[in-house]
Amino acid sequence: MSNFKFELNESAVAELMKSSEMQEVLTGEASKIKDRCGDGYEQDIYVGKNRANAMVSAKTHKAKKDNLENNTLLKAVR
Repeated sequence: MSNFKFELNESAVAELMKSSEMQEVLTGEASKIKDRCGDGYEQDIYVGKNRANAMVSAKTHKAKKDNLENNTLLKAVR
């Protein structure tokens, strides 16, 4: 048996999850999702306590109705 022990550097992981590189990756993915949804949707990114977060949301009345009836955001994430 091996006596290998793995120790995660939690502060380095936290730094990585908030980094500008991670924000670029998230922005790119959110942009792809927003493009699949169509007009009336917008994306946003912010850095929270533990990590960077990206979101896509319906902003116009038409987009909100479309999402409600068709689950557009959920389908765009797949």
